[in-house]
Amino acid sequence: MTRTYQVRTYGCQMNVHDSERLTGLLEDAGYACAPEGEQADVVVFNTCAVRENADNKLYGNLGHLASVKAKHPGMQIAVGGCLAQKDRTTITDRAPWVDVVFGTHNIGSLPVLLERARIAEEAQVEILESLSVFPSTLPTKRESAYAAWVSISVGCNNTCTFCIVPALRGKEKDRRPGEILAEIEALVAEGVTEITLLGQNVNAYGVEFGDRQAFSKLLRACGLIDGLERVRFTSPHPAEFTDDVIAAMAETPNVMPSLHMPLQSGSDKVLRDMRRSYRSAKYLGIIDRVRDAIPEAAITTDIIVGFPGETEEDFLATLDVVRQARFSSAFTFQYSKRPGTPAATLEDQVSPEVVKDRYERLVEVVNEIAWSENKRLVGQSVELMVSEGEGRKDAATHRLSGRARDNRLVHFAAPSDVVLRPGDMVRVEITYAAPHHLVADGAILDVRRTRAGDAWEQRQAQPASAGVTLGMPAIGAPAPLEDAPSCR
Repeated sequence: MTRTYQVRTYGCQMNVHDSERLTGLLEDAGYACAPEGEQADVVVFNTCAVRENADNKLYGNLGHLASVKAKHPGMQIAVGGCLAQKDRTTITDRAPWVDVVFGTHNIGSLPVLLERARIAEEAQVEILESLSVFPSTLPTKRESAYAAWVSISVGCNNTCTFCIVPALRGKEKDRRPGEILAEIEALVAEGVTEITLLGQNVNAYGVEFGDRQAFSKLLRACGLIDGLERVRFTSPHPAEFTDDVIAAMAETPNVMPSLHMPLQSGSDKVLRDMRRSYRSAKYLGIIDRVRDAIPEAAITTDIIVGFPGETEEDFLATLDVVRQARFSSAFTFQYSKRPGTPAATLEDQVSPEVVKDRYERLVEVVNEIAWSENKRLVGQSVELMVSEGEGRKDAATHRLSGRARDNRLVHFAAPSDVVLRPGDMVRVEITYAAPHHLVADGAILDVRRTRAGDAWEQRQAQPASAGVTLGMPAIGAPAPLEDAPSCR
């Protein structure tokens, strides 16, 4: 009988894309996606090590599956990703019912390790210290028919004191431009009309082969691919954000007017303690130049509050930068110790009560500014790419969602007799603004059926196992995932 699988994904977009590869590998090896509501024969956890509760969440889920596995002879459990790279044999010590542990550098080994564990009837732990084959060469089962991630690099050369990613993903390795463009062209031929270029520090691309303008050249090359309507990228680092990239964004029509650029702190002292190689003035200067070149750009960011040694003055400096930058949204985090990072051993750890208070004050300012920025769009017409999902229906209309060119989420009403497919384009007028989304309740101004919509329609006609759901409502959106099962 065909064995079934489920992949549970935690963490960032890189993990989401890795899970697409894990799914592709499993199906290539003859496994099938477990039907909804049925227990899978193989459960794979693709883990994250960035968040404080990552360990607790993983071991809690593994504990729940221990009794499930006892009732299902032959069931296997595999743990991969950043937490597996960090904890290694600790996982099988704490959860001896786990069959396979694999790291960030050898996801391609999963099917072989599962078979080896089944035959040997003992756990298989394989953690490589460096990447031998770029993962984009592996089979991939994409979640979306119309939007796709494309990795241009893996790893990170920075040494931020709060971040454990470089230790787990390794030094930066860049793909050659020709390989990247060939992958994008192949995706477009399959119906994809939107791609997001991925890298830990995506705009540092080219450092390995010595071309400091490689990223801006890549953006411009994407503009020459016929049928590619939207190009995004995440996440850039302010230290490498150069004017040639801004010019490429402004002058390449299919590069979208959206930018996610992590700030982390508005205090120069805290930025120095974080080993972030820029200061607030440089960051705000980049924002100003982006807005001069692309006035309609929506800029989002990441911010950490409560970093060790952060004073009230430091925190107020962050609020000041937030007010000047006027982000359309921000992902805000309370600092938490991560074992293995330099920041975990720093003195002057901020008390949880102070961190919580600052976090709440930050969120209030961020939401107020985001709402104000969204209100400016009321009355404007915007082009949306229709997102996955049917939405809410009543007798006359059904509510759908889409992403504007600047990546804002827009909910809109469509007549029940109008067939709109994910990947199709519509133009609507914004009638209402909320802090985290926009609404268009009026008539649809224009509808354009696309090859992407055709590809989605063809995907729907295939068996359920032909697709993979990884919790990607917004291609290019940087929000971390919590626990997204991989099968419909």
